Amino acid sequence: MTVKFLDLKIQYNKLKPEIDAAWADILNQTMYIGGAPVGEFECDFAGYCNAQFAVSVGNGTDAIQLALRAMNIGPGDEVILPTNTFIATSESVTATGARVVLVDHDPHTYMIDVNLIEEKITPRTKLIIPVHLYGQPADMDAVNRVAAAHGIPVMEDASQAHGAYYKGKRIGSGHSRLASFSFYPGKNLGAYGDAGGVVTNDEALALKIRMLSSHGGIKKYQHDIEGFNSRLDTLQAAVLKIKLKYLDEWNALRRQHAALYNALFADVEEVKTPKEVPDTVPVYHLYVIRVQNRDALQKRLNELGISTGIHYPLPLHLMKAYQYLGHKPSDFPVASEYASQILSLPMYPELTEGEIEYVAKCVKENVLTAV
Repeated sequence: MTVKFLDLKIQYNKLKPEIDAAWADILNQTMYIGGAPVGEFECDFAGYCNAQFAVSVGNGTDAIQLALRAMNIGPGDEVILPTNTFIATSESVTATGARVVLVDHDPHTYMIDVNLIEEKITPRTKLIIPVHLYGQPADMDAVNRVAAAHGIPVMEDASQAHGAYYKGKRIGSGHSRLASFSFYPGKNLGAYGDAGGVVTNDEALALKIRMLSSHGGIKKYQHDIEGFNSRLDTLQAAVLKIKLKYLDEWNALRRQHAALYNALFADVEEVKTPKEVPDTVPVYHLYVIRVQNRDALQKRLNELGISTGIHYPLPLHLMKAYQYLGHKPSDFPVASEYASQILSLPMYPELTEGEIEYVAKCVKENVLTAV
């Protein structure tokens, strides 16, 4: 049996009539930039997140960076974020001229370790960015308590958490000043190219991000500030608008798949399965286990026809790009240790029960013997 890590073709084939019709309409009208589907998707996504405003941009990295710039983050500032995240979170900070301050992650949930945030706060700290990694919401109440005690705003990197809930409210509904999203094709809500967005209840912040995303203006050739070129194109907006209707259904399937994986691994001490933050409903963008012989197991699974991933092979503090921060592996012991153990198993809505059982069977049979 062959089990792909992700199979987007299955999803497209189910949506093909809707998407092909929408794209044909756009192509016939030649409304490639700023067409009606862009505003329609923004309205739909804001409503989905229970937020007042949504601003679409060209990609998830720009969503973070433009949000930072809209909050006036810049040279001399420090921004706290977890060391176990995709580099887009941190490079967006340094692109503004601010300095990245890293925090280790919780050993059970892999989210930012809230107990370690306060010791990283200095007079230069201007923002805290919890990352809802793998589709698991971080403990926002705990993060906000620390932030509020020091008068520091919070924004969420929700690039992997479309539709997740924290304490009964969707991510993006107002747990922080804003939440940024990526709509990269492989995400739970993915376009057919690069795309991103920000949701917020702050009208002034939304307007500033919108201006920054379109050369610093709202009206054509009228520029109040210098900005960037980071607009969601009409073709991608149409895809996202269609897919959004199915997101809750797809997320429910992901949770079912995760529950089946958990049950199948329950009797295998050598396989450490994900732990959820209390009072959350994760959406399992990724299903990440930990094993001691990760590299050998991954190689063996590949031989057995199972594709896997590693998210991420190196935490930020071990990357060459951040050597200038001067960190040692021992500065972030949990992330440093887990980097050699984490393994992402196939996870997407269209996975079958038989495929999941095959993956689990192969993991269990080889977790001790693969070398």
